[in-house]
Amino acid sequence: MAAREARGLGVGGGIDWSALLERQQAANEAVSEEHSLSPEDDRALLKARAALLAGRPTKDAESGTSIDCLEFLLSGERYAVETAYISETLPLVEFTPLFCTPPFVLGIINWRGRILSIIDLRRFFELPEIGLCDLNRVIVVGDGNMEFGVLADAIVGISSVPVSELRPAPATFTGIREEFLSGVTAERLALLDMGKILADKRVVVHDE
Repeated sequence: MAAREARGLGVGGGIDWSALLERQQAANEAVSEEHSLSPEDDRALLKARAALLAGRPTKDAESGTSIDCLEFLLSGERYAVETAYISETLPLVEFTPLFCTPPFVLGIINWRGRILSIIDLRRFFELPEIGLCDLNRVIVVGDGNMEFGVLADAIVGISSVPVSELRPAPATFTGIREEFLSGVTAERLALLDMGKILADKRVVVHDE
């Protein structure tokens, strides 16, 4: 469950936030330059976000309207998130677990001096936990009201998905995962409905 605004998890207890910030700020700064998106992908991400915010949908010459998205791997499957929801990608260098939270809440990190909670979609979607390694990535997503990090096994890159190619989820995409899909391409790239995930009450922690 991710907290409102950028406060991360609003859970009470004896967490030393100052020490946490100092410790993780140093770790994040040491690797943020080295492990960010490639310059090409970074420019593409910024361009796509600017176009979407300006209300100019990206067009595909042959297929019509397309959705610019960031593709990533999760439990051996391909997923994508619209770039309009993405602020940044970064390596998962260090995180602090929190007690008394649902299993899909991995913990919290310091992100640019702010506490950011990390969601493990494997557990949220009840997927097998394969692909875990020391090089996991975090995709920072938000909609202006909610903000958290999504854990990914690897970042594939920026791609453009024609809307006409999206199909309903196949029978293998069952359970809670099916609720949050915008569609699946013929190549089995699953586009997540991140707006719906960000608004879902199951990923919100209330301070009380």
